[in-house]
Amino acid sequence: MLQQDKPEDFVVATGEQYSVRQFVQWSAKALGIELRFSGSDVHEIATVVSVDKALSPALSVGDVIVRVDKKYFRPAEVDSLLGDPTKAKETLNWEPTISAKEMCEEMVASDAEEARRLAFLKANGFELPISGEG
Repeated sequence: MLQQDKPEDFVVATGEQYSVRQFVQWSAKALGIELRFSGSDVHEIATVVSVDKALSPALSVGDVIVRVDKKYFRPAEVDSLLGDPTKAKETLNWEPTISAKEMCEEMVASDAEEARRLAFLKANGFELPISGEG
């Protein structure tokens, strides 16, 4: 994109639409967690109904691991968001090489590996600052 003669904006997307719930379910499954969703709107939660302790040792059945928080809502919430990658495809000959689900699984695997490293260091006496949302 930055290698173009004329700078332009491009949407890099699959052109497919998924819900936040689907993304959460993919993430949970990658960590050996099965969830049950209950409630609705700002009162919706996801509760652990089964967990593979080898993959997610800190969780237990019954733990609530997802809650809706209004502070993350957009000021002007929309019902549907869908990226259109047509310009990137036509101008750059760009096509996605992995699915949204595969991308999610890669992200979860990377974060899980980082968490394992931090847990190992902490268990062996090293205190490290953990970055996160302020």
